[in-house]
Amino acid sequence: MPKRKHNRRKESTVELEATSASERSNSPTQSASERHERKKVRWGNKTRHTVEDAQSDSSEEEPQIPEKTCLAALCSHGQVGCAYYEHTKQILYVLEDTQETLHCDLTRMLLEQVHPDIVLTSSKADEDFIDCVNEHMESGDATFQIRPFKEFVASKGRDRLLSLSRFTNFTAEDNELPASSDADSTSSRPNNAYDFMRARREFTGDPTTKRWNASIRLANFASVETSPLCMASVGALLDHLVRERALSDFDEDGIGGLDVRDIEILSLDQVMQINADALLSLQIFENESHASVHSDKTKEGLSLFGSSASNDRCHYDTVFILRDVSVGILNGTKTTLGRSLLRTWLLRPSLSLSVIKSRQDAIECFLHPENLTTANVMHNHLKGMKNLPRIMGVMGAGRAKLSDWQGIVKFTFCATMLRDASSELHQAGNVDIVKRLMDALDIATFRDIGIKINSIIDWEESTNNERVCVRPHIDEDLDNRKHVYHGVDSVLSTVAEQISLTVPQDFARSLNVVYFPQLGYLICVPMLKEWQTESGIQPLEGWTFQVLSPHAAILNMDTHIGDLHSTIVDRELEIVQELLEMVLQCDEEISSACSVCAELDCLLSFAGASRQFDYRRPEMVQDNVIEIIQGRHPLHEQVVNTFVPNDARLIGGAGIGSSTELPDDNEQWNSVLLCTGANACGKVSFSSGARITLILMHSCFTRFVPAESATLGLVDKIFTRVSTRESVSRVQSAFMIDLAQVSLALRNCTPRSLILLDEFGKGTLSSADGAGLFCGVLRHLLNRGSSCPKVLVATHFHDVFNAELLDPDHIPVSFRHMQVIFTSNTGTLLDTEAGVGTCDTPGTSASSRKFGPGEKITYLYRVAEGLSLDSHAAKCAEIFGVPARIVERAQYVCHLLSTHELGRLLDEDMTDAERVDLEDAEVVCRRFLAWNLKEEEVGDGREGVVKAKLGDVLGRSDAQVEEGSQD
Repeated sequence: MPKRKHNRRKESTVELEATSASERSNSPTQSASERHERKKVRWGNKTRHTVEDAQSDSSEEEPQIPEKTCLAALCSHGQVGCAYYEHTKQILYVLEDTQETLHCDLTRMLLEQVHPDIVLTSSKADEDFIDCVNEHMESGDATFQIRPFKEFVASKGRDRLLSLSRFTNFTAEDNELPASSDADSTSSRPNNAYDFMRARREFTGDPTTKRWNASIRLANFASVETSPLCMASVGALLDHLVRERALSDFDEDGIGGLDVRDIEILSLDQVMQINADALLSLQIFENESHASVHSDKTKEGLSLFGSSASNDRCHYDTVFILRDVSVGILNGTKTTLGRSLLRTWLLRPSLSLSVIKSRQDAIECFLHPENLTTANVMHNHLKGMKNLPRIMGVMGAGRAKLSDWQGIVKFTFCATMLRDASSELHQAGNVDIVKRLMDALDIATFRDIGIKINSIIDWEESTNNERVCVRPHIDEDLDNRKHVYHGVDSVLSTVAEQISLTVPQDFARSLNVVYFPQLGYLICVPMLKEWQTESGIQPLEGWTFQVLSPHAAILNMDTHIGDLHSTIVDRELEIVQELLEMVLQCDEEISSACSVCAELDCLLSFAGASRQFDYRRPEMVQDNVIEIIQGRHPLHEQVVNTFVPNDARLIGGAGIGSSTELPDDNEQWNSVLLCTGANACGKVSFSSGARITLILMHSCFTRFVPAESATLGLVDKIFTRVSTRESVSRVQSAFMIDLAQVSLALRNCTPRSLILLDEFGKGTLSSADGAGLFCGVLRHLLNRGSSCPKVLVATHFHDVFNAELLDPDHIPVSFRHMQVIFTSNTGTLLDTEAGVGTCDTPGTSASSRKFGPGEKITYLYRVAEGLSLDSHAAKCAEIFGVPARIVERAQYVCHLLSTHELGRLLDEDMTDAERVDLEDAEVVCRRFLAWNLKEEEVGDGREGVVKAKLGDVLGRSDAQVEEGSQD
């Protein structure tokens, strides 16, 4: 029974009590949710809730409880298929059966990109696959469930898909059957199968026809017959979603009640593959912990995809200033769908040249000087668009709130303004996104929807009553009932006065007449003390305790006035339901418009970033090349006052013995670019690939790059060994993690791949194992010849570049170094050529320069050809605050190591007496080594001579030698 607030009795006149009672029953403070629960109606042959506790739209984005992402996957005999559900877009993503590697690399990439909260798999899945998923899920706060194998059945998954409302709901035209040619077909009795099916369809719809139509439509979304693992995963996923929905919403609609608006196939051959290590190393995403230790939430830090932050933020520990920029370079999106789409583009950049060029044309159009104002206006209009796919799903399920209706009205208004603004763009006739926007925005339909909703829903009354209310003059009967309901106060007072004349004063000194929705009209009297005894209440003759009074006046009100509030609510539900049906007829048009607006949101955000940070349009080619002129690091340049741009050139497939045709431009082109230099000189920003890779990724999803110019070929995969993510939950050392990253790259790279290696091998003995592994990996990649990927390397292993290991003059590697200069304590420039490590011929090395007393090093952050043979680690340590005595000690030990005199360190702790004894022992050893025993012929007559000679070696007399021999 609905909850109600009972009126409290007051000792006052009858008229006052009756009036106050009616006011309390009609008071806005009494919430509609407490007076009425959600009423169930029929929609689409399913029972759904249509009106819930409505609330005003007090904020632009309504806070919601985050939904958990669930992924179901199955791997069997080296084949893997999976499916996961995106709650924001209400889209089911499926990966058709694909060949998996021995190390489950594809599975790892999917888990890292989707980042699911729950993963489901079958008990009969491959053991290696289960171990891989379990290891990944244990490293994070997620759940891994091994479900019974009976839940992963391909036929069950197909049946679950066919049961989705996406395939079962059709219009009347979809289910039309041929008319009967029989002359007696007008008879009430069916004469053939068509008549029988048509008659049955009029009541419940023909299930055979529905299933046949659903099967035809399903074939347009997924390969059902050729992907059994995928279908099995879909079935398990949908069953899990139904279980979760039933537990949280007590919804009994089953599969048909799931909000699945579309099904998309993950096409891995059309997107760039980037694993989580690469995303972290390149700072595509950067999660920072919440300031409160009691919160497990995270926020986006300094990254390409980030949120805005306050300006002029200083970081004194690293001596840089963040200028007037946002923490996020690219995320200037205004809509929820735009942010979700942007994240998808960052995770899976497109490899389609046609898609890339069409988006480049759009950004170039928005950056046209005559379109800057229009582009800003269009972006501001997008701010008013909420997550319409979610709203339409909520409405279809009958759970719409007042804020959802307001969201639709805002969408119709913003869509109209957006269409008008887009028509003012100059030279936009051939821009794909603008043409699709014009086609998707059906302004006439959207305007009618907005006007219709606004003319029916009374926003002020809905806010006060916390439910969706209807405006006056929409329904005459409803208006009449509301008029009576609002004037019931005087009626209750009059009736109370009439009844009070018939009630004895000893029974009740006062009374009032109240109205409770669904219960009707009641007479209330004060509780007497004698009624609290065992005898109980003694009502008047003809009165019944706690039951509707049969008093003639009360019966008359029940008959002529009735249950006003419930009748009003029911009629408003009917009107809102008719409005809902009209809105849901435009579901496809609204969803299509939202998808185009989300893409427009991303492109306008890219255009804003390109304009703010001076990004240029690159030339995208099919050739396997990367040429960057005056390239900049998109994040690093935001945190320094002055950034030094540099050039870079790479070509894939130019390993040892390859016949790859090189560009004829007198520049050095190789598949491997290796950079050396002093510590903290900027190698990570340049040659470890961060700058080049980010420029390359910019070309794939932002379409414009931070460079003066660039010619970029498509890159299918990016692998990194730059940063090591260590964790207690990962039972691996830092060096093991580095090896795993390199192993992944070696197993999966292609000639179009890009590999970043930053100081690989430093986690073990650098003079042996580390240098050997580094040489082995580099030599292996070069020996691939025409299959050699593009590789960017930074290292301090200077000793390996010799004729025996990696001969700089005979291997196809572009050697670069970061320039530095040396100055004296007076500022005089010292030995520039040797100090910066320049050389005239690529592949040759400059001499290593050592520091003198008082000398300083200055980093130029400029790239030059050749090798640098010294890391200047000691001077770098001194610059960053390591005490001078420790630096001097380190330099001394390094000198002993280089001269093979490390034994001198053992002499430092000896006493004077021990030092004298050691010197005497050294003298004895030298005399003994100088004694030529072959010249001494030992015999009977020569024994004394030998003893004498031994005494000379030991520095003793003959008597001492004789005593020693007797002993």
